[in-house]
Amino acid sequence: MHSIYLRIEKLINERGMTKKAFCEELKISTGNLGDWKRGKSIPSTAKLIEIAAFFDVSLDWIMVGRSDTLIKEQSATYETKGHSEHAFSDDTISGLTIKEQEFIKEYIEFTRYRKQKRADNGTDELS
Repeated sequence: MHSIYLRIEKLINERGMTKKAFCEELKISTGNLGDWKRGKSIPSTAKLIEIAAFFDVSLDWIMVGRSDTLIKEQSATYETKGHSEHAFSDDTISGLTIKEQEFIKEYIEFTRYRKQKRADNGTDELS
């Protein structure tokens, strides 16, 4: 598949949803979905992450159609916002653009948010 929209449409169809139900569930306007279809725009980074989590697929697959993982966790640690976290080695991120690094940081923050949300709800499952 050659576009983000086609991959999203495939997921919607596989789930047996209507496009309208998908839009309502993820709070996307049908106009935005139409713009994605026509190639006038693409989903925001945050919305791509939300869609990937909703369908339980990788961000790589949503964005470029790859099913393999591009980033592997390393054993190095770093301090961020007062928490010790596993991070990527300098060799792993040095080849990434600033925009790609920012995307990864945003994804990590979203993952933390989802983890906290699950903890607050007392469940280990993604909602």
